Amino acid sequence: MRSVELFTGAGGLALGIEKAGFHHDAVVERDKDCCATITENQRNGYAALNGWTLFSGDVRNFDYSSIEGDVDLLAGGPPCQPFSIGGKHRGPLDKRDMFPEVARAVRELRPRAIIVENVRGLLRESFAKYFEYVTLQLRFPELTAKPREEWADHLARLEKHQTSGKEKSLHYNIVFQPLNAVNFGVPQKRKRVIIVGFRGDLGVEWSFPEGKYSRDLLLIDQWVTGEYWERHHVARKHRPALPARLADHVARLRAEQPGDLFDEEKKPWRTVRDALAGLPDPERDDCSGWTNHQHNPGARSYVGHTGSPLDEPAKTLKAGDHGVPGGENTLARPDGSVRYFTVREAARLQTFPNDYIFCGAWTEAMRQLGNAVPVLLAETVARSVAEKLVNTKAN
Repeated sequence: MRSVELFTGAGGLALGIEKAGFHHDAVVERDKDCCATITENQRNGYAALNGWTLFSGDVRNFDYSSIEGDVDLLAGGPPCQPFSIGGKHRGPLDKRDMFPEVARAVRELRPRAIIVENVRGLLRESFAKYFEYVTLQLRFPELTAKPREEWADHLARLEKHQTSGKEKSLHYNIVFQPLNAVNFGVPQKRKRVIIVGFRGDLGVEWSFPEGKYSRDLLLIDQWVTGEYWERHHVARKHRPALPARLADHVARLRAEQPGDLFDEEKKPWRTVRDALAGLPDPERDDCSGWTNHQHNPGARSYVGHTGSPLDEPAKTLKAGDHGVPGGENTLARPDGSVRYFTVREAARLQTFPNDYIFCGAWTEAMRQLGNAVPVLLAETVARSVAEKLVNTKAN
C-alpha cells in the first residue's frame, strides 16, 4: 500500500509504517541533520528505505501533484513545540504550528487513511478549542479558511458545517487517543496523542489497538517470581531492594490468585536493562563494533532530572531544547551516579533497529531521537490501520 509522510524527522514513524506493510512514495523533512540520517541509511542499503523519495525542504513548498495515483495513507508528526509541556505553549500563535499543512495534504492527496502524532500537551484544557479546530480541519479538509480569516472564525464555520449534517464530498471519520508507548512494548514511558482518520466513503469501523504490556506483570517478574533477575543473570547479592513506594502494591500482587493475573496475551513492561541487553558498557568496554555507541562524559543529576533507573522503563527521552541540558537522557545507576545514554542506547529505547545509523554529533543525534516516534508504537497503530484498509479493498 502506498503512503506519504510529512515531518519525517529521523524516521521513527516512517519505519514503523513501513514495517506495517505500507511503502512511502515520498517523505518530507526540512531539518538537514534528519535528512542526512535518512540519506545515509539509504546509501548504506537499509532495505526499509528503498524507494523513498526524500523532499528536503519546507512542507509548505511541497507540490502534491508530483505524487501520481491513489494514496492509501498520509502520516506525520507536526512539530510539537507549540503544544509541548516543556515549550512556550503558544499553540496556534506559534509559527511552527503545521497542522494547517496536514489539512492541505489531506485535501490534495485524498488518502484513504490518516495517522498523525503529537505530544500529550495538545489535549490540555488551554488548547481544547484549538484541538477541536485541528480535528475538524482533518474531518472536512475542503472547507478551507477564507483569506485573512482568524482560526476561531474558521472553527465556527466548521462547527456549523458539522452540526448541519451536510457533509462535503470529501470527509474523514476522525478518532484520537492518548497512548503510552510503554504499554505497547517500548521500554520507555512516552505519552503521545495519536489521531487516526478514515475517508468517509470507505465505511470503516475501527478502534485503537489495546496495549499488551503490563506494569503489574513486570512487578511480578521482579518482586514475586524473581524471573526478571534470573533472565538477566543478576545474582541475589547484586539485586536491589524492593523500593518502599512499591511495597504495598507488590504485597497485593503476592496475595492475588495466579489466575486473576494471568493473561496469555499480556507481557511485562520492558525496562532499560531489557533494552540495553547485549550492548557493551560504553565506559569500560570496546565498542568499536557498534555504530553510535560512544560514551559522552559530563552527565549530572539535579532536581527534576534524575535520569532513568536501570530496572524500570526509561523516562521520556527529550530533545534537550527546553532549557534541560541533555533532557532526561541519562541512565541512573544503582549506586546513584548517572551517565548519558549513548545514541545507540537511546535508539534502543525508541525501538530503532541496531543497524539504523544517526548522523550528527551526540547532541544533534539525541535531538533527533528525542523528537522521534517509537518505531514499535508506530508499527502497532499502522498495522491495525493497514488491516482495515486491506479488508476494505478485498470487499
